[in-house]
Amino acid sequence: MGAVVSTVEGRVALVTGASSGIGTATAQALAAGGAKLALASRRADDVGIDGALARPCDVRRPEQIEALVAEAAERFGGIDIVVANAGVGAYGDFLDLDPEYLEEMIDTNVKGLLYTVRAALPHLLDSDSADLVVVASVAGQRGPEGEAVYSASKFAQVGFMRSLDHELYRRGVRCSTIAPGGVHTEFAMGRGRTPQDPDLADMMRPQEVADAVVHAVTRPRTHRVLEATILPMSDDSMN
Repeated sequence: MGAVVSTVEGRVALVTGASSGIGTATAQALAAGGAKLALASRRADDVGIDGALARPCDVRRPEQIEALVAEAAERFGGIDIVVANAGVGAYGDFLDLDPEYLEEMIDTNVKGLLYTVRAALPHLLDSDSADLVVVASVAGQRGPEGEAVYSASKFAQVGFMRSLDHELYRRGVRCSTIAPGGVHTEFAMGRGRTPQDPDLADMMRPQEVADAVVHAVTRPRTHRVLEATILPMSDDSMN
């Protein structure tokens, strides 16, 4: 008899960057499976999920993510799943990049991830069904042109999660990195991407990435998904 597939029913999930795109799709997919949701975003949007705890939260501010984690753990009795999805991007040649964008990408994508994990990890270590998932990017695996700083931030996420896996899997916390290619969202609009971009039509939809997140956290507890790369069929960059 094979290992029993897990579910998200009754588990408590924290999702950052939850008010749009992949974050919203992931929160809705987890809620559909019966998870209890704590949602972090600058907009504090509950994205239509009854009973969700939605709070304004800038992951660059450790005190804000710490406060949300504490409130979620108190309300729901712990935290079992963390989906660190909050992120920003800007595209263009490195020397042309606005210094403000440079700071924002490093602070949000790297420091924001570290602050989120640092706040939530004690609760994951207390859970018997702990999953830590980071929504990174294929840019953190291959470094495409015009994405130097964004790629640097995503390489940092991938490396952080690979190291954490060595540290945590024996303690029952599964660490998974989801690395999507192009996704049709509002991400980086006005920062090198425009609504008229012809590539948008062939990009994946947020729900497809959300499915990968749910897949990772519902595997049998006998194994873990370390890294999943997901590309639209039109993307031949890995060939």
